[in-house]
Amino acid sequence: MLACAGQINHILTGRTDLTLATAESCTGGSVAQAITAFAGSSDYFLGGIVSYSNAAKHNILGVSIEILETKGAVSAECAEAMAHGARAALQSSIAVATTGIAGPGGATPRKPIGLVYVAIATETETTVQAHHFAGDRHAVTLAATHTALQLLVDAIQQYGSPTT
Repeated sequence: MLACAGQINHILTGRTDLTLATAESCTGGSVAQAITAFAGSSDYFLGGIVSYSNAAKHNILGVSIEILETKGAVSAECAEAMAHGARAALQSSIAVATTGIAGPGGATPRKPIGLVYVAIATETETTVQAHHFAGDRHAVTLAATHTALQLLVDAIQQYGSPTT
């Protein structure tokens, strides 16, 4: 996990053209914590929003009530809206969002423990992936954090060399 965050730091240190933000639910801020574990991250990491409740998802990140009521907080649509909301709120180039069910409660037959959606929003595109992670709450959170960081690395690499 820290290897991915270290890779992000290595790529972005000294760059002025890319900034990052996070919107986290099931990972509870662990993506932001991994990024900020490295000196120099304040140059590119603008901030993170832990939106654990639906009210926070709606009021802070702008996730529509319609999405929350029809698709649910654990959905591709919610993850996408969270990523866009973080980009807008923090005015970042790239945002990553996580929402899922870490367990042990909260699961349904359609949304089992370990289901996590990770979204990346950039200025030009948004991608959302559904993942099914095995294990207990801690294992699901770690796997979701690692996946979010790896997707950030991939998104950053798509930007290529600095434009400054």
